[in-house]
Amino acid sequence: MRHDHILALSCPDRTGIVYRVSGLLFGQGCNIVDAQQYGDEETGRFFLRVHFELPAADALPALLERFGHLAGEFDMDWQIHDARRRARLLVLVSKQGHCLNDLLFRAHSRQLRVDIAAVASNHGDYAALSASYGVPFHHLPVDGGSRAAQEQAILDLVERERVDLVVLARYMQILSPRLCEALAGRAINIHHSFLPSFKGAQPYHQAHARGVKIIGATAHYVTPDLDEGPIIEQDVARVDHAMTPRDLVRVGSDIESQVLARAVRRHVEHRILLNGHKTVVFR
Repeated sequence: MRHDHILALSCPDRTGIVYRVSGLLFGQGCNIVDAQQYGDEETGRFFLRVHFELPAADALPALLERFGHLAGEFDMDWQIHDARRRARLLVLVSKQGHCLNDLLFRAHSRQLRVDIAAVASNHGDYAALSASYGVPFHHLPVDGGSRAAQEQAILDLVERERVDLVVLARYMQILSPRLCEALAGRAINIHHSFLPSFKGAQPYHQAHARGVKIIGATAHYVTPDLDEGPIIEQDVARVDHAMTPRDLVRVGSDIESQVLARAVRRHVEHRILLNGHKTVVFR
């Protein structure tokens, strides 16, 4: 049995980082399977992702101790993850279920290396869909007076189910700053992206009325700044004058599902490193 792990780190850029990291792994008997790196001239930071194999499971504590000393020397932000562990997801959804349906299928068919621990919604529409995949469904209705209690119920779910990542799969509620901070770096949102941008209700209908030629979607980390978190993944599709608003909704739903799935995959494979308000996403 292989003992694969992922090292992800960032630090101020300087000479010798790759040499010292690879030397330490070699000295601990590790085999490097894959490595990707990036140096950002604007921020002066260096980013590295290394997929490596431990010689034995009990070799990890010694590696962590020695790497901690190296990380201190280079002022590294770093993590070592078990590459074989399946991430646990909590999916939040409202009344549009295309992204939820896509994630459930990908997880069930092992196209996405995750376990969906639970689905929660402010509506009860997708209880049967979740049950068909054997995933617990939690109906958490919310209004102005119950928001704090509802968000606490979400956090309780995260803790109880040992959730690694919260996915907002067209969850049409604005998260409070408290909830955003509690989920910092482990909550991903998906929304439409239009040029020009259309806000409010029925964005696809607004886009149709303006005759747009490109529609798309953006997946990003959730922050207290609404829809302004670090971008993980985006995609677009061309549309034309012959398409109806329903056609745009169909195309847009497909893009949203694909973009969100790719963002989740990048996250659970530990391919994303934060670079200020941006991300470094290793392919």
